Amino acid sequence: MMLQTEYSFILPRGYADGEGQLHREGKMRLATAADEILPLRDPRVKENPEYLIILILARVVTALGTARQIDEAVIEKLFIQDLAYLQDLYNRINQMESPCYEETCPSCGSKLSIPVNFQRAGR
Repeated sequence: MMLQTEYSFILPRGYADGEGQLHREGKMRLATAADEILPLRDPRVKENPEYLIILILARVVTALGTARQIDEAVIEKLFIQDLAYLQDLYNRINQMESPCYEETCPSCGSKLSIPVNFQRAGR
């Protein structure tokens, strides 16, 4: 099984560059530990914690239309609807799925996938 590390997206509104060109199609890669940790050192985040998502998205958005470089300035200029869309995409593709174990129902014989709840284990 091949691990998918990059995901395509289409922004609801799009990024309008300085020349008036609209960019809607893009790609986002899975985040690494560094993508979440390194921006915490940035003074802009220390001054305004909400700026963290700008820096993270600037690191993980790998393409946006024909824009040559995706950096904080590009992410800052996104319409709020597009920023919310990218935040949601980031959360969905980086969300860790809970491990499950497969079991068979003793009554009906159907296959069940039961999530492991580590918080309740051992209680």
